[in-house]
Amino acid sequence: MTGESRKGLGQRLSGVAVALGLVLFLGGFGWAAVSYRPYTVPTSSMTPTIDAGDRVLAQKVDGGEVKRGDVVVFEDKSWVTGAKVVKRVVAVGGDTVSCCTDGKLTVNGKQIDEPYLPQGSLAEFKNIPTVTVPRGRLFLLGDERRGSLDSTAHLTDAARGTVSRDAVTARVDAVVWPWKGPLKRPTGFEALGTLSQPGPLTTIELLIVVGAALVLAGGAYGPIAGRMSSSRARAARPETAGVR
Repeated sequence: MTGESRKGLGQRLSGVAVALGLVLFLGGFGWAAVSYRPYTVPTSSMTPTIDAGDRVLAQKVDGGEVKRGDVVVFEDKSWVTGAKVVKRVVAVGGDTVSCCTDGKLTVNGKQIDEPYLPQGSLAEFKNIPTVTVPRGRLFLLGDERRGSLDSTAHLTDAARGTVSRDAVTARVDAVVWPWKGPLKRPTGFEALGTLSQPGPLTTIELLIVVGAALVLAGGAYGPIAGRMSSSRARAARPETAGVR
């Protein structure tokens, strides 16, 4: 293959790399825009999982998809008017929840390990009488049990502190500012049923990173190939013979 042929092939491959990179890069951002919503959490009720002022990405989900252990975004006028609330689902319709047994939350008679609580903290900071969650509703608590205005603050309401699944608009997938990454799996609830699967955030990040790398690599090929071609041409140029 001649130098010109190699140069032409390289330019075509460079163009393909840039085009593919742009598709992946822009596609990743487009996918994120369709799948996620950003929220700023104003209170410390979810500390240490989410601190006051943290920025989170929450996957848009239907309330019917929510499972035990999920951190969700919802809106309920009986809790706060005109504002989104972020709490953790600890029981779903049909569950019986209470607190505490040996310092642990109890759901359907099982003690729940909650490693996301503040270090040294016990679930027993919330004394919860036995509540049976109605079908289609959720019982939610903050990870910072001492100061969280959660279902326990609404036990005297008609719904006994529960929230309709229809009130849920999103499920928190990751804390992105300051960066803490994806939320850890709430494995303490596994004995009660399947957990929610992580959203597509990791795949989206990969698309964006690979796309950016292809765009940079493809865009850099031209100048690099040009310098290499010039260097080869100079090296191949014959020396003029003369008398010394």
